[in-house]
Amino acid sequence: MPSGQRARAQASAITPGRQTPDAEPAPVERVRALFGGHRLSPGQRRIAQYITDNLTEAAFLSITDLADRVGVSQPSVTRFASSVGFSGYPALREALQPIALSAVAGSPEPGESHRNELQTAVDAEIANLESLRRRFADTGQVLEVGRELARSVPLTILGLRISTSLAEYFAYAARRIHPDVRLVSRGGSVAYDALLQSREAGGTWVLAFAMPRHAKETLSAVRAARRTGLRTALITDLTLGPLVDEVDVALTAGTGSRLVFDSYSAPGVLSAAILQAMVDADPERTQRRLEQYEHAAEQHDFFLED
Repeated sequence: MPSGQRARAQASAITPGRQTPDAEPAPVERVRALFGGHRLSPGQRRIAQYITDNLTEAAFLSITDLADRVGVSQPSVTRFASSVGFSGYPALREALQPIALSAVAGSPEPGESHRNELQTAVDAEIANLESLRRRFADTGQVLEVGRELARSVPLTILGLRISTSLAEYFAYAARRIHPDVRLVSRGGSVAYDALLQSREAGGTWVLAFAMPRHAKETLSAVRAARRTGLRTALITDLTLGPLVDEVDVALTAGTGSRLVFDSYSAPGVLSAAILQAMVDADPERTQRRLEQYEHAAEQHDFFLED
């Protein structure tokens, strides 16, 4: 490994840490924390998603208005409140209102300069990255997932439809530091065959990517991985839903949704962090493989001179 690359690998090694007491979660994260850890029905997930997406309004709606906005019955809202640990809807609304007020307090003042659509999209991605930065205060989950993926030989990377680009990026980089990385970018029986072959070859883990719009074939592939005996880690924007329910570990990063097509700054950084954790899990193998790659790149003249 060239000295500069070796220094970078050492300098960026992840060290264990814990959430600092003064780190204040964002309002959306506080709402998700209220709903997380509960197994919800599809209708209840719709209510949770509506509240999360429309917090400053939803926290002050009557039960009738909330039911109408979501398209469910009033008893469904009451059952949802009970399912997430409250005595009823009034108690849930009472818990949501201070969070909503804090979100309003953090909003730009009316006199602030107007931002155009592209600036607003960038601002939203900055917020996603800030949220991810707060999660990284505790590196334990990332380090553990990196260790497990590094040990899985072969390692399968799954990404279908819009998620294929993230899966390809991860697989391309992982092949530099891992001896057997297999990319699955087609669903159906093709995906099942690949997952079964990976398990029969000794693989233990799959890393799956699921970005909006979330494909049914991704859920089918994740379930197929479980049937073959593979464990699954998922990088997604979801905190609730059937995909999260089916995997062993879910790592969440928000996507930019202000433009016609989503952007993936935070999922990209999260992917790079998992790769770094794989590097940290076996530094000797990493150094050996990177040195071999650099030798091949020089021998075959892969790259332009900077």
